[in-house]
Amino acid sequence: MSDFDHILNWKLLAGSHTFPGIDGGTCINEAAIVACGFPYQSVVSVSAMPSCFSRPICQLAMQLNDNATDTQRQRLMLFVTRLACADTPAVERQRARYIDTHINRGQFFARDFQFDGGLRVLEGALAIGRQADPLGLDEAASRLGAARGPGTPAKKRTGLLPAKVKSWLGLLETPENVG
Repeated sequence: MSDFDHILNWKLLAGSHTFPGIDGGTCINEAAIVACGFPYQSVVSVSAMPSCFSRPICQLAMQLNDNATDTQRQRLMLFVTRLACADTPAVERQRARYIDTHINRGQFFARDFQFDGGLRVLEGALAIGRQADPLGLDEAASRLGAARGPGTPAKKRTGLLPAKVKSWLGLLETPENVG
Protein backbone atom coordinates (compact mmCIF):
# COMPACT_ATOMS: atom_id res chain seq x y z
CA MET A 1 0.00 0.00 0.00
CA SER A 2 2.94 2.37 0.46
CA ASP A 3 3.35 2.68 -3.33
CA PHE A 4 -0.21 3.97 -3.48
CA ASP A 5 0.78 6.84 -1.17
CA HIS A 6 2.43 8.53 -4.17
CA ILE A 7 -0.93 8.76 -5.91
CA LEU A 8 -2.75 9.94 -2.81
CA ASN A 9 -0.10 12.57 -2.10
CA TRP A 10 0.26 13.78 -5.67
CA LYS A 11 -1.32 17.22 -5.72
CA LEU A 12 -3.11 18.54 -8.75
CA LEU A 13 -2.78 22.28 -9.32
CA ALA A 14 -4.38 24.70 -11.75
CA GLY A 15 -2.39 25.63 -14.84
CA SER A 16 0.69 24.14 -16.44
CA HIS A 17 3.92 23.46 -14.58
CA THR A 18 7.56 23.05 -15.51
CA PHE A 19 8.12 20.06 -13.23
CA PRO A 20 6.27 18.40 -10.36
CA GLY A 21 7.16 19.49 -6.87
CA ILE A 22 7.33 17.36 -3.74
CA ASP A 23 3.55 17.08 -3.56
CA GLY A 24 2.92 16.60 -7.25
CA GLY A 25 2.24 20.10 -8.39
CA THR A 26 0.93 19.36 -11.89
CA CYS A 27 -2.32 19.59 -13.78
CA ILE A 28 -4.33 16.44 -14.48
CA ASN A 29 -2.97 16.09 -18.03
CA GLU A 30 0.66 16.38 -16.89
CA ALA A 31 0.03 13.75 -14.22
CA ALA A 32 -1.69 11.52 -16.82
CA ILE A 33 1.31 11.73 -19.15
CA VAL A 34 3.64 10.56 -16.37
CA ALA A 35 1.25 7.88 -15.09
CA CYS A 36 1.03 6.43 -18.61
CA GLY A 37 4.82 6.11 -18.84
CA PHE A 38 5.77 9.14 -20.92
CA PRO A 39 8.50 11.58 -19.88
CA TYR A 40 7.19 14.55 -17.92
CA GLN A 41 6.22 17.55 -20.02
CA SER A 42 4.41 20.79 -19.37
CA VAL A 43 0.95 20.94 -21.00
CA VAL A 44 -0.41 24.35 -21.96
CA SER A 45 -2.68 22.94 -24.68
CA VAL A 46 -4.17 19.50 -25.29
CA SER A 47 -2.48 19.52 -28.69
CA ALA A 48 0.76 18.85 -26.74
CA MET A 49 -0.60 15.56 -25.40
CA PRO A 50 0.74 12.29 -26.85
CA SER A 51 -1.46 10.93 -29.66
CA CYS A 52 -2.92 8.14 -27.49
CA PHE A 53 -4.81 10.76 -25.40
CA SER A 54 -8.34 11.79 -26.38
CA ARG A 55 -8.30 15.51 -27.22
CA PRO A 56 -11.95 16.26 -26.28
CA ILE A 57 -11.63 14.35 -23.00
CA CYS A 58 -8.29 15.97 -22.12
CA GLN A 59 -9.73 19.42 -22.95
CA LEU A 60 -12.65 18.83 -20.58
CA ALA A 61 -10.30 17.46 -17.90
CA MET A 62 -8.09 20.56 -18.29
CA GLN A 63 -11.08 22.88 -17.94
CA LEU A 64 -12.29 21.03 -14.86
CA ASN A 65 -8.77 21.07 -13.39
CA ASP A 66 -8.19 24.77 -13.99
CA ASN A 67 -11.58 26.00 -12.79
CA ALA A 68 -12.06 23.79 -9.73
CA THR A 69 -11.26 24.66 -6.14
CA ASP A 70 -8.16 23.01 -4.67
CA THR A 71 -10.37 20.46 -2.89
CA GLN A 72 -12.47 19.68 -5.97
CA ARG A 73 -9.39 19.36 -8.18
CA GLN A 74 -8.00 16.47 -6.12
CA ARG A 75 -11.06 14.40 -7.06
CA LEU A 76 -9.72 14.36 -10.62
CA MET A 77 -6.91 12.01 -9.54
CA LEU A 78 -9.34 9.13 -10.12
CA PHE A 79 -9.23 9.95 -13.85
CA VAL A 80 -5.46 10.25 -14.32
CA THR A 81 -5.01 6.73 -15.70
CA ARG A 82 -8.12 6.91 -17.91
CA LEU A 83 -7.30 9.78 -20.29
CA ALA A 84 -5.12 7.76 -22.72
CA CYS A 85 -8.11 6.50 -24.70
CA ALA A 86 -7.88 8.16 -28.13
CA ASP A 87 -10.10 6.52 -30.71
CA THR A 88 -11.04 6.97 -34.36
CA PRO A 89 -11.80 10.48 -35.63
CA ALA A 90 -15.51 9.59 -35.70
CA VAL A 91 -15.48 8.53 -32.03
CA GLU A 92 -13.50 11.63 -31.06
CA ARG A 93 -16.13 13.79 -32.81
CA GLN A 94 -18.88 11.87 -30.97
CA ARG A 95 -17.12 12.56 -27.64
CA ALA A 96 -16.77 16.25 -28.51
CA ARG A 97 -20.48 16.46 -29.43
CA TYR A 98 -21.43 14.70 -26.18
CA ILE A 99 -19.35 17.16 -24.14
CA ASP A 100 -20.67 20.19 -26.04
CA THR A 101 -24.26 18.97 -25.59
CA HIS A 102 -23.86 18.48 -21.83
CA ILE A 103 -21.53 21.33 -20.88
CA ASN A 104 -22.16 25.03 -21.15
CA ARG A 105 -18.58 26.23 -21.75
CA GLY A 106 -19.49 29.61 -20.25
CA GLN A 107 -20.32 27.79 -17.00
CA PHE A 108 -16.62 27.08 -16.42
CA PHE A 109 -16.02 30.73 -15.74
CA ALA A 110 -19.22 31.40 -13.81
CA ARG A 111 -19.21 32.04 -10.09
CA ASP A 112 -21.51 29.07 -9.46
CA PHE A 113 -19.36 26.55 -11.37
CA GLN A 114 -20.87 23.07 -11.03
CA PHE A 115 -17.87 20.75 -10.65
CA ASP A 116 -19.95 17.62 -9.95
CA GLY A 117 -21.87 18.13 -13.18
CA GLY A 118 -18.59 18.43 -15.05
CA LEU A 119 -17.38 15.16 -13.50
CA ARG A 120 -20.56 13.42 -14.68
CA VAL A 121 -19.96 14.68 -18.22
CA LEU A 122 -16.33 13.49 -18.03
CA GLU A 123 -17.56 10.03 -16.98
CA GLY A 124 -20.06 10.00 -19.85
CA ALA A 125 -17.45 11.02 -22.42
CA LEU A 126 -15.05 8.37 -21.11
CA ALA A 127 -17.76 5.73 -21.63
CA ILE A 128 -17.86 6.46 -25.39
CA GLY A 129 -15.50 4.43 -27.55
CA ARG A 130 -12.21 2.84 -26.57
CA GLN A 131 -11.33 2.68 -22.91
CA ALA A 132 -7.80 3.34 -21.68
CA ASP A 133 -5.70 0.23 -21.26
CA PRO A 134 -5.87 -0.85 -17.63
CA LEU A 135 -2.93 0.45 -15.65
CA GLY A 136 -2.20 -1.08 -12.29
CA LEU A 137 -2.09 1.25 -9.31
CA ASP A 138 1.40 0.04 -8.43
CA GLU A 139 2.64 0.95 -11.90
CA ALA A 140 0.96 4.38 -11.86
CA ALA A 141 2.32 5.06 -8.37
CA SER A 142 5.80 4.02 -9.44
CA ARG A 143 5.75 6.35 -12.44
CA LEU A 144 4.41 9.31 -10.47
CA GLY A 145 6.96 8.65 -7.75
CA ALA A 146 9.79 8.48 -10.27
CA ALA A 147 8.76 11.84 -11.73
CA ARG A 148 9.09 13.32 -8.28
CA GLY A 149 12.73 12.26 -8.34
CA PRO A 150 15.12 11.05 -5.64
CA GLY A 151 15.18 12.79 -2.31
CA THR A 152 11.54 13.82 -2.50
CA PRO A 153 9.63 10.92 -0.97
CA ALA A 154 5.90 10.96 -0.61
CA LYS A 155 4.58 11.88 2.78
CA LYS A 156 3.52 8.85 4.76
CA ARG A 157 -0.17 8.72 5.51
CA THR A 158 -1.37 7.54 8.83
CA GLY A 159 -4.47 5.47 9.30
CA LEU A 160 -6.48 3.63 6.72
CA LEU A 161 -7.96 4.92 3.51
CA PRO A 162 -11.63 5.72 3.80
CA ALA A 163 -13.76 2.87 2.48
CA LYS A 164 -15.31 5.14 -0.17
CA VAL A 165 -11.91 5.93 -1.72
CA LYS A 166 -10.95 2.26 -1.64
CA SER A 167 -14.21 1.33 -3.37
CA TRP A 168 -13.64 3.96 -6.11
CA LEU A 169 -10.27 2.42 -6.83
CA GLY A 170 -11.34 -1.21 -6.50
CA LEU A 171 -9.22 -1.80 -3.41
CA LEU A 172 -11.93 -3.12 -1.12
CA GLU A 173 -11.69 -6.82 -0.46
CA THR A 174 -15.01 -8.29 -1.46
CA PRO A 175 -15.84 -11.95 -2.11
CA GLU A 176 -15.45 -11.26 -5.88
CA ASN A 177 -11.88 -9.94 -5.68
CA VAL A 178 -10.45 -12.06 -2.88
CA GLY A 179 -8.35 -15.08 -3.77
